Amino acid sequence: MNANQFETLITELFPGITPEQISQFIEAEKAYREWNEKINVISRKDMDGIFAHHLLHSVGIAAYAGARLKGKNILDVGTGGGFPGIPLAILYPDSTFTLCDSIRKKTLVAENVAQSIGLKNVKVVNCRAESLPERYDWVVSRAVASLSDFLPWVKGRYKEGILFLKGGDINPEIAAAMARYKLPKGSVKSWKLTQCLKQEQFLGCEDDYSWFEEKFVIEL
Repeated sequence: MNANQFETLITELFPGITPEQISQFIEAEKAYREWNEKINVISRKDMDGIFAHHLLHSVGIAAYAGARLKGKNILDVGTGGGFPGIPLAILYPDSTFTLCDSIRKKTLVAENVAQSIGLKNVKVVNCRAESLPERYDWVVSRAVASLSDFLPWVKGRYKEGILFLKGGDINPEIAAAMARYKLPKGSVKSWKLTQCLKQEQFLGCEDDYSWFEEKFVIEL
């Protein structure tokens, strides 16, 4: 997926997106390429798929949650180089984002990418989520751990919920977390990204649409 294809697709997904926001996405791709040459946080093989596999994948949370994230205080746990936090911060300029990761070289990339594209609503912290004193409206994350391992990290640190990007066979993982923490039936929801991303939108793209067929947003 090239920049033009990404622009077309994200405009279809978010009709109210501004030219400035589109420009920030395009500049983010360039910044990640530059920083990945210095600090390898995205596999070099996957850099060619950054528009689809990282930027587009991250905004799947926004396609699912919609206006519920507007004007909120959001924590991204295990952000790595800034996913999903940076793409979401572009889409929600009136929300504040804290991007947290325990590995300094990763937060260094996230920090510099956010600065280079002019994001004013992002703070990057190099620490474990458990050490943060603040309570956030939402927690977001992208496949940083199993749900069972993840939930203790953010216990007591959110008011509204968790939005978690996961892939593969998620049902056993959800069932294990529900059993371990005695979560009530119906408290965990899953949503497939192909509900917003259609195969015809990928015509002419080198990226394999089937990659998205096993990607989900989990809410709890």
